[in-house]
Amino acid sequence: MDEIIEKIKAIEAEQARRREQDHLAKYNTGERVHEKQLAFHRCQKRNRWVFGGNRSGKTECGAAEAVWLATGTHPYRRNKPNVFGWVVSLSLQVQRDVAQKKILHYLRPDRIAEIVMQSGRKDSPEYGVVDQIVVKNSFGGTSVIGFKSCDQGREKFQGSSLDFVWFDEEPPREIYEECRMRLLDREGEMFGTMTPLKGLTFLYEDIYLNRKRDPEVWYEFMEWADNPFLSPQEIARLECTMDETSLQSRRYGRFSTREGLVYPEFEESVHVIRPFPVPPSWQDTISIDPGLKNPLSAHWYAVDFDGNVYVVAEHYRAGEDVDFHAAAIERISGMLGWKRDGKGRLQALIDPAAGQRTLSSAQSVSDLFYERGILVNGNVNKDVLCGIAQVKSYLNVKNGLPNLYIFDCCENLIREFKGYFWGSGESPVKRDDHALDELRYYLMSRPRPAKETRMSDVRRDKERRIRQRQRR
Repeated sequence: MDEIIEKIKAIEAEQARRREQDHLAKYNTGERVHEKQLAFHRCQKRNRWVFGGNRSGKTECGAAEAVWLATGTHPYRRNKPNVFGWVVSLSLQVQRDVAQKKILHYLRPDRIAEIVMQSGRKDSPEYGVVDQIVVKNSFGGTSVIGFKSCDQGREKFQGSSLDFVWFDEEPPREIYEECRMRLLDREGEMFGTMTPLKGLTFLYEDIYLNRKRDPEVWYEFMEWADNPFLSPQEIARLECTMDETSLQSRRYGRFSTREGLVYPEFEESVHVIRPFPVPPSWQDTISIDPGLKNPLSAHWYAVDFDGNVYVVAEHYRAGEDVDFHAAAIERISGMLGWKRDGKGRLQALIDPAAGQRTLSSAQSVSDLFYERGILVNGNVNKDVLCGIAQVKSYLNVKNGLPNLYIFDCCENLIREFKGYFWGSGESPVKRDDHALDELRYYLMSRPRPAKETRMSDVRRDKERRIRQRQRR
């Protein structure tokens, strides 16, 4: 009996030792959970990025993701056998001190089948530079986590077929593009964790603005306050010693753009919301910025009883004629059940320039829309600076809430907000501003709150609470 008890104690001791070494099993469990790390892991897109401040927890989620994929134990994705992935750092020293250290922290020792070193001893890999780790996969085979550094040059990134690539900090464009090619035949994924300290780089264009409209792109900003393991007192102490530019990148993980942005007040997490059924009484009008070679931008605007404006739908297309745009506006209006006049016609605001006739045309753009049942009104205020001030007033958060909300289906308006900069003078750069132009036309028309039907104080308070819940 004593022998059996000793064996049980030995088993329990071994189980306790393994639990103590299994840092991944304890990751984001317990009372304190990093919600943005979980959002990253749950996202099913294949090109995911975390733009995070220093110590915001971004590298932790990158390392955990890589280990989950290699071991075939990912709780939110389809797991695969015999996975081959790369961890890409800026240099060998940064690899050893950051990404490699995190991988070894989350990879349980009994999961390691072999370690191949570039330098140092494999019985103490944390003190050397690792080339590859062969990992026991839950399907019975083995996976490989390879380590690369950007200072090796693009040629060192050729030839392999990969299931995943994790970029720890921002790589050069040529290495990013080469890694994308390595993922092609295995339908792999890439993810990155970085503090944007290099300004408006290609990742600002390709990921943050997503100018190519890649449906697989996803990103999240991660800041100190998102990390539940940081002390609020330490955050406050460090924050007071930093200038605004450093705070934007090192605390909030934001690109160094806000000084030149026309609308630094715009925050996707605040102003962009999920669509909800808009009551017919909120429907206001459509606003159009016309274009033939350039995009024509049209948005549908609604106003609630409190005067909050909602941008609820979008049409944005270049290189098409009025027939195409009129048909698209009719189709979207039909889907929304948008209001019409007594003769079934739509009403819209439009750039006054649309009323001008040229020598080559007997009809203006406004005339052409009229003929197609869309009554456009060019009597709008085009003053750019006044219009920008008006937009800013709607973006500003008052009593915890702004007065402008954009449905997340309006992708081009959101993208233009994020990339609209002042020029060298007192005017913004005339680039990618078609949606913002017609937003200005609309807000300068002084939208009025929807007319509230007579109701009791209790009913009015209930309706107000419903509107606040919808905006969240």
